[in-house]
Amino acid sequence: MPRVRELEVFRAVLPYGRRTESLIVKLTDHGGMTGWGETVSPAPKAWSRLEESLAALLIGVDWEHPDSVPSGDSAVDMACWDLWTRMRGMPLADAIGGTRTSLMATVRLTPDASTESLVTRVNQQVCAGYGHVTLDIRPGWDIEPVRAVRAAYPALTLAVDCGGAYTDRGQLVALDSYGLEVIERPFPVTDVYAHASLQDEVAASVAVEVCATSDLDDYLTLRAARVLLLRPTAFPSISEARRAHDRAAAAGWDIQCSGGQGAGLARAATVAVASLPGCTLPCDVTQPPRNNQIVSPIVGANAGVIAVPLTQPGLGHTVDETRVRRLAKDYFNA
Repeated sequence: MPRVRELEVFRAVLPYGRRTESLIVKLTDHGGMTGWGETVSPAPKAWSRLEESLAALLIGVDWEHPDSVPSGDSAVDMACWDLWTRMRGMPLADAIGGTRTSLMATVRLTPDASTESLVTRVNQQVCAGYGHVTLDIRPGWDIEPVRAVRAAYPALTLAVDCGGAYTDRGQLVALDSYGLEVIERPFPVTDVYAHASLQDEVAASVAVEVCATSDLDDYLTLRAARVLLLRPTAFPSISEARRAHDRAAAAGWDIQCSGGQGAGLARAATVAVASLPGCTLPCDVTQPPRNNQIVSPIVGANAGVIAVPLTQPGLGHTVDETRVRRLAKDYFNA
């Protein structure tokens, strides 16, 4: 039974790319075992909430299972799962019911200066072993880049991520003629009827991203999508992400796990959740820069395949604590 004797929280600003901020939590139990967790791009009040309540919630408290720690914070929940599974010598993927030993990966490509340079980048990824590519699109950068990539690679499995930026489905219906597998996040998540109308008109599967299991209900009732874009760290707990997986899978949806940002811990949790049996679409943890990661081995794909760590307990990665402390802009412990 875990009993935390020390907790540490780091606010880290990652040095590359978009300089994403992460909250990193380290728990140490009385036997010296540690557990780590991460929240990527935390809410503005997350730091103060943890500073005010985390010590009373965890220090010296016995708990049987991570679900019995009502933190409401994904980093704390992840650290509890990491600690709990390490104490049992069990990989996180096994503990939550994962069945896959490796995952196919998609690589995500952002908009480019020209369609020619985009096709060059796609070529680089195909040569690196990727058979699935996701293009980030926006109004004004959609038809032409998709047409150019499809012309260059007629057999490539292709998806697009709209980032919720569209209000009119006309352009998205036009994209369907290019043999897309998935149209991710076409409209704001609150507009269920727009998603339902689009799904009725296209052969591609519409993917929706939600942050709570209850948010799936209207989508399932209206058959407004066929894919759940599951970002585990967007949920308050890994168990809640698992419940969303279960509900979507029971409805016959495909599931894609996504979590390419952060310092590596969130990516590792994403890989564990992606090992669940309903996660049938390629996993997205490949977004650069890889140099941001504080874990070893690096979480990513090799020739388009992601290994699920099944020989090490917990998240399955070693944390470079020296680097965590160097990246920390704020810190507290108890």
